[in-house]
Amino acid sequence: MVLSVFVDGSGGTNSGFGYFVKETGESFYEKKSDITNNQAEYMAIISVLKKFSGIADEIVIYSDSKNTVSQLNHEYAINNDQLRILAREAWELMTKLPNLKIAWIPRNQNLAGKMLGS
Repeated sequence: MVLSVFVDGSGGTNSGFGYFVKETGESFYEKKSDITNNQAEYMAIISVLKKFSGIADEIVIYSDSKNTVSQLNHEYAINNDQLRILAREAWELMTKLPNLKIAWIPRNQNLAGKMLGS
């Protein structure tokens, strides 16, 4: 089975992050104050990686953050220390998911964004 997991995060005063699993309808959201949009996107992806750690199913994580997706796929450099720490955590968790892809999608196709109301 392929799991399609949509993630979204938002920074600022009403910040938080979450995900939506298309095949099961499962969703998760956590409020987290005083984080940036990029930190929220990383935290959303990390929450998915932790949730599905060790699962052999193919998992595709969809994010509308081109920056985060490109950084995690080693296409863009990471120039921010806080994001570098989050990326290292994500990369470590990614080793536990052999059939993982992280893909960019346009914002209007992000089911998590619609679900989370951002």
